[in-house]
Amino acid sequence: MKTKILVPIFVLLALVAACVTTPESGKKAFIIPTLSLAKEASLGEQAFGEILQKEKESTDARLVGITERVGRRLAATTTMPDLEWEFKLFESEQMNAFALPGGKTAAYTGLLKVCENEAALAAVMGHEIAHVTARHGAQRMSQQMVVSTAMSAANISLANSASRNMILGSLGLGLQYGIQLPFSRGNESEADQIGLAYMARAGYDPREAVRFWTRFSQMKQGAQPPELLSTHPADATRIANLNRFMPRAVAQYKEAKTQYGLGETFVQK
Repeated sequence: MKTKILVPIFVLLALVAACVTTPESGKKAFIIPTLSLAKEASLGEQAFGEILQKEKESTDARLVGITERVGRRLAATTTMPDLEWEFKLFESEQMNAFALPGGKTAAYTGLLKVCENEAALAAVMGHEIAHVTARHGAQRMSQQMVVSTAMSAANISLANSASRNMILGSLGLGLQYGIQLPFSRGNESEADQIGLAYMARAGYDPREAVRFWTRFSQMKQGAQPPELLSTHPADATRIANLNRFMPRAVAQYKEAKTQYGLGETFVQK
C-alpha cells in the first residue's frame, strides 16, 4: 500500500521539478530536466543538416542579405543572443519559415510575396524564433517522452528510427520532413506575443504584423477548418491577440535604439 502511494508522489515531484518559466511571457511550461538546451541544439543541428541537403538556397543576393539582416537584428533582442544563429533563404513557392533549436532559421522565397517588406518578414521570423526561445520543441518532446516511457532524452536522435518522426514533428517541421505535431494554440499565441516584442525591439514597426496576417489570410486558398478543429489560432483570433499586445509592442518600438519602420521593401521576382 505504501509503495502505491509513494510512486505517484515521486512522479508528482518529477513533474514539478520539470516546470520552467518562459522569460519573455512568464508562462509555466513542462520540460524534462535531462532535455537540456545543448541536447535541443544538437537535434536542431542534425535536422538542419538534412534540410540543407534537400532544399535549394536562393541565389538572389539582395533577398538573402535582407533575410540575414532581419534575422540578426531579431536574434540580438532575444533572451538567447549567443546561440549559433544561422539564417537561410530557400528557393521555393512555400509561404513558410521555420527556426530550430540552436538558432538554425530559414525562410522560403514564396513567403516574400506576401511579406512585401522587412517588417513583415520580421513578424514571421520573430514568431518562429520565439518558438525556439520559448523552447516549444522541448515542451512537445517532453510530452511525447512522458507518453512513451521507453524513450529517454539520452537516446533520442535522428539516427534512431524510433524517435525520428517524433523529433522532426516536435521541431515544427511538419509533413514535409516528418510526422506533423502542430504547435498547440497556446504555443502559437505565445510565439505571436514574443515575436511581436522581438520585432519591436529590433526596430521594426510592430503594427505591420497585423497588416501582414491580414494579407496572408486574404491570400489563402480554400476554406479554413473551424478553430476548435485546428491547433493554430484562426486568423481573426491571431489578429485580435496581436492587437491586444500591440500597445506594449509600440512602446518598445518607440524605445528602440534605431527605428527602421517597415524597412526595405521588395518585390518577389
